[in-house]
Amino acid sequence: MENSRLVGKINKRLTFMLHLAKDGIFPIVKDAAGHPLSSLPASGFPFAGTIQGEGKLCGIPSLFVRVAGCNLHCHWSTSEGKLTECDTAYAAYRLQNTFSLETEEICRLIRANTENLDHIVITGGEPFLQADALTNLCKALKQSRKYHLTIETNATLYDKDLVEQIDFFSLSPKLSSSQSPAFSGKQKSGVPLNPLCIQQFIDHARSNEKDFQLKFVYTATKDIQEIKTLLSSLKKWHKSDILLMPLGTTPTEVQAHSRETLRHCLQNGWRYCDRLHLTLFGPKEGV
Repeated sequence: MENSRLVGKINKRLTFMLHLAKDGIFPIVKDAAGHPLSSLPASGFPFAGTIQGEGKLCGIPSLFVRVAGCNLHCHWSTSEGKLTECDTAYAAYRLQNTFSLETEEICRLIRANTENLDHIVITGGEPFLQADALTNLCKALKQSRKYHLTIETNATLYDKDLVEQIDFFSLSPKLSSSQSPAFSGKQKSGVPLNPLCIQQFIDHARSNEKDFQLKFVYTATKDIQEIKTLLSSLKKWHKSDILLMPLGTTPTEVQAHSRETLRHCLQNGWRYCDRLHLTLFGPKEGV
């Protein structure tokens, strides 16, 4: 009996721990007690927050929570033959450049750094790998204030309890172009495209007066047919929910694919998705 109680306490504590990437909660200027930090955040501003750089909520002041660990490790091969890694590849691994915090501590950090911010963006890595801990965090945040919570996910995993806490779903299904032959030896541990899972997110959003977006990285013309095939298997979406974003981790790389991306958006009635944070800050982390 004593052992089972101890195991229960340990499991409960683990449920309240969240594994974060090295930038963790950003950009912030205060610690959990509200005391000023000794240095400015990567944004260079003496106050917390940055903007959402992508999607329907582009430009909205936000605070980000970046979790560690991902079930997909993506590398794109462009039409020019160049290999491009995920722009947050450092967040894909739980054991490299990561740390853990209790959700209560994270909640205090967020409250101390959101005097003028209402939007919290949970990103990764893949957040749904830590669904239990994130559910606890989201519940605590909602109890303390009416935050708007976005979650950015590759839409291969689904958790009902976590989904119920979220206001906006940024779904980024990974096309076959994210599986570069040069990295074929590194097997992905997840399912690159999961239409059934994507449909669960859409159904929840439509049934609960929430919003979502389907955001695809564009590398070459072959991506378009793959997107159309996926969309033909999904229901309850509108053209305005489909976003096409040029591949690139620098402003120069994005510019190289932007015109072609725009052409396909205009031809299909989809939204063009800019990467505003790259324009404002360049390829910095923590902005």
